[in-house]
Amino acid sequence: MSSVLSTAPAPPDEAARHFAARLAFEADVSDVHADLEAGVPGLVVVDSRNVEAWEQGHLPGALHLPTALIGERAPALVSPDTTVVTYCWGPGCNGATRAALAFARLGYRVKEMIGGYEYWVREGFAVETATGRLSRPVDALTAPVAGASCGC
Repeated sequence: MSSVLSTAPAPPDEAARHFAARLAFEADVSDVHADLEAGVPGLVVVDSRNVEAWEQGHLPGALHLPTALIGERAPALVSPDTTVVTYCWGPGCNGATRAALAFARLGYRVKEMIGGYEYWVREGFAVETATGRLSRPVDALTAPVAGASCGC
């Protein structure tokens, strides 16, 4: 008996709707990095963590807006014409999900950056800290060590 096939896979049209919907709500760190590097207009990346986490390190160009302050401060800081990408610590934290919900409730187009700050760092992308910009070595379990895209 197959563990994978013990529940039948969805019909292709249903699977296509499901996966398209996931991509409408999520972006991975490599795609966010590529868009930031390319200067894609109309994109705002929001770090929803607290001040201590922000100071420890954050994505270059990110806006610091803790989740609890989004309702109060977002309208003055973030144009309604932009697409917001939220992030928090990583896969074990749902802070980016809560932040994305807060932005959606305010009428913003929003995506959550899956993997969060943790996977941004693990893929070797630069972060801003109180002492400047730094990068850690690529974690071979999350990205090609040679720095090339995984091509997915």
